[in-house]
Amino acid sequence: MKLKQLSLFLENKPGHVKIPLKVLAEAGVNICTLSLADTAQFGILHLIVEDWEKGFEALKKAGCVVNTTDVLALVVSDRPGGLAELLEHCDACSLNIEYMYAFTRRRGQDAIMIICFEDPDKAIDALGDRAVAGIDVMHAADLFNETEPR
Repeated sequence: MKLKQLSLFLENKPGHVKIPLKVLAEAGVNICTLSLADTAQFGILHLIVEDWEKGFEALKKAGCVVNTTDVLALVVSDRPGGLAELLEHCDACSLNIEYMYAFTRRRGQDAIMIICFEDPDKAIDALGDRAVAGIDVMHAADLFNETEPR
């Protein structure tokens, strides 16, 4: 249930974000979602890709500084209060969130939160029971198919 996220450090200059994206495209690696954060001198690009191992190797071969991080993909009701309910449950379980970002597959459906927890195994134990608070921890394969999550 843990996903491998690719994280790249990029110089904060025009055109630098397109370099790894072009590398992945040329390697035939599909991007599911991404997040880009910056400071004055560098940026951090977080990517969830369909084939993380192939993407990792292509990026390293191209000279990119790339690391992997374990993250979770959680289904969240795409309505007012949906994320607040998830975060309340995380607080009740003493789960520390380092960062998160979201995306939807189609308008009006559930949102998918990519969350980097301080302790992903503790988060899986706390959130993995679907009977608890209606939270669904997604499997990697479910991010890339059009069927309902397992």
